[in-house]
Amino acid sequence: MPRVIGLDPGLRATGWGVIEVEGNRLGYVASGVIRSTDRGTLAERLVELHAGLVQVLDAYRPDEAAVEETFVNRNPVSTLKLGQARGIALLVPALAGLPVAEYATNQVKKAVVGAGHADKMQIAMMVRRLLPGVGATAGDAADALAVAICHAHIGATLAHWTRAASADAARRVVRA
Repeated sequence: MPRVIGLDPGLRATGWGVIEVEGNRLGYVASGVIRSTDRGTLAERLVELHAGLVQVLDAYRPDEAAVEETFVNRNPVSTLKLGQARGIALLVPALAGLPVAEYATNQVKKAVVGAGHADKMQIAMMVRRLLPGVGATAGDAADALAVAICHAHIGATLAHWTRAASADAARRVVRA
């Protein structure tokens, strides 16, 4: 059963959530938040995020990773810092040899809630519904689980279309 880790990057808090995917069935494995020290330098905080993500990957051994894309804030300095934390979220699973997918925030919300402008409470409620056993996960961890769910849905759709295209190509070869 493949495992997917979803990541919701942030400099203060990076949410993570691991699910197992079997066909169209999803199972909750674990979730949490990696926090960096507010008083540390940017470099120290990025090291903390890196170390925390390495520990999560070592503990839960996912097969694939999905990361939420950065949206642009009004404050360009905040956007740059978020981008650097996102870089760590992309780098760590890539260094571990995992395929890494990226999803826009609205795409994640649409895949989980059905609307691209859902709020955090709606996302958390749907995550609890789609993943029995999650409990009271909210905030960054629920958002990360939503990213993993989005990847599972989109990955299943892509796999379906790839199989259909391969079968169609095989039929054309047989006819020729």
